[in-house]
Amino acid sequence: MTRSLRVSLALAFATAMGASAAHAAGDAANGEKIFAKCKACHTVEAGKNKIGPSLAGVVGRKAGTAEGFNYSDAMKNSGLTWDEATLDTYLTGPKKLVPGTKMAFPGLPNEQDRLDVIAYLKSVSQ
Repeated sequence: MTRSLRVSLALAFATAMGASAAHAAGDAANGEKIFAKCKACHTVEAGKNKIGPSLAGVVGRKAGTAEGFNYSDAMKNSGLTWDEATLDTYLTGPKKLVPGTKMAFPGLPNEQDRLDVIAYLKSVSQ
């Protein structure tokens, strides 16, 4: 199965499971607290990359394009754009959506945690 087919199937599954309909339920304040798990590698300060890229402005951004960050070929060639459904799928299991990504984080299994983090990322992307 090709990578683009896997990505398409994963996104279709997330949409079918209602992931995109649930995004309005995210709590940005709680998401900021959960994001503490991400701070070892990521920041929401524009232009400040760490082990991972800055997530400032990530919502709506094409994957693998944050300035000054050296992405894996898998991420650069993923063809993804970070909308709410794609972020939800990625945060569920990063290596499942983008095999070969450098991100070592296993994901957030709790749906509400993911929705809250996405709401937080949206709030710092505006």
